[in-house]
Amino acid sequence: MSYPTSPGMPYPPTPGGPTPDEKTWGGAAHWSALVGAFVAMAFLGPLVVLLAKGNTSPYVRRQSVESLNFQLSMLIYGFVGGIVGAILTLITFGIGILLVLPLALAFGAFWLVFTILGSVKSAGGEEYRYPLTIRMVS
Repeated sequence: MSYPTSPGMPYPPTPGGPTPDEKTWGGAAHWSALVGAFVAMAFLGPLVVLLAKGNTSPYVRRQSVESLNFQLSMLIYGFVGGIVGAILTLITFGIGILLVLPLALAFGAFWLVFTILGSVKSAGGEEYRYPLTIRMVS
């Protein structure tokens, strides 16, 4: 799979693919978000990988930046959705929770599925791009 480069991406794909060590760190950039979600915030895991190994490998940098952008995007979406959901629930005197709760569960499932998918694909040496991601970090 070819990796779509953008003007903000300073590290193009390396010929021959990533090394096994790069695959491990690339996968860690994604699955560390799962660990980070239980410890503090999901974006901390990819940020640590970016700071630790981002300058040594273009592949690890691309994957950690991709994961970091997705986690920050989900944080923003969740924050805004939480505020909108709370307002909707208050306006409807609690009936809005019947809409808000399933949407929140679907949002959580979306985050979990795509984070796992990114981890598996990246650990396999594939370039992975998340959907619905705001590209803030390059």
